Amino acid sequence: MASQYIPLHFQYPHMDQSNGDSSMLSLTPGDEGDVLSSTSRRSGDFVLGVEQYGETQKPRQTLVLLHGFTGSAANWSDLLPLMAIPGRRIIALDLLGHGQADAPADPTRYSIVYCQADILATLNSLGVQSREAILLGYSMGGRIALYTAFSGFFRGLILESASPGLATEAEREQRRQSDNTLAARIESAGVEAFIDYWEKLPLFASQNNLPAETRAALRTQRLDNRASGLANSLRGIGTGAQPALHKRLPTLDLPTLLLAGELDAKFCQIADQMARSIPQASLHLVPGAGHTIHLEQPALFAGLVNGFCGALC
Repeated sequence: MASQYIPLHFQYPHMDQSNGDSSMLSLTPGDEGDVLSSTSRRSGDFVLGVEQYGETQKPRQTLVLLHGFTGSAANWSDLLPLMAIPGRRIIALDLLGHGQADAPADPTRYSIVYCQADILATLNSLGVQSREAILLGYSMGGRIALYTAFSGFFRGLILESASPGLATEAEREQRRQSDNTLAARIESAGVEAFIDYWEKLPLFASQNNLPAETRAALRTQRLDNRASGLANSLRGIGTGAQPALHKRLPTLDLPTLLLAGELDAKFCQIADQMARSIPQASLHLVPGAGHTIHLEQPALFAGLVNGFCGALC
């Protein structure tokens, strides 16, 4: 894969995410500039890391990938050969605070409405046109993907172990408090201590079945993050910080593939509920997988993704 850095020279309007309505979001482009190399940065810009695989022979086969919390574009590396059919262009992004992307000091800059704007601005700078690409998001990246899909820019959506947020304000407030506490813990204890805690969460128990080298590579990638980026990501784009999207799901007129691992009971239930609300949704529960399907059952995951994308071509 080729690594690039995309400078975001866009002035965003005032953004209100209180009701989760992103359909009216517009961007006012400024000086877009050139794609930056790994050794170039411009003062004052926010930069997203971009990994690209394949060639742009068939624009309607463009697939955009969004990682989860503590992840990066590198998480998809081993899976790409399974999904890189001839003519497909795969674009994996590092979201703010992760991987090679910038880590702004203001937590509000990580909010879901800015995530959407960053994604659309980056794809615009890469020459991706409206209704060309399919968007795939995992976990945190799935929540962002779902919100971003309401922009109307994409022609298909794949959600892996994702949710529409928390339904009530009481739930969101409780989650914001716990995420703020966790963010402070990351800043005080450091990334390694936090990753030690994160890896032991019951949500990721099935990752213990992964080969030792896969677990080691995943840990190395997680440790490559910065404390400030992870902490502010939790504050700005944690599940409690985003608007609830449950009531908007029936308006998502977009072919949607929902994936959950059979060993991940919580997200199986969430995916089933979303499948009942999204008009063009299909649901697949993947055997032998927990929360991180693309790592735990890569061949099955790639097959489902390829089948869904192929049906839309």
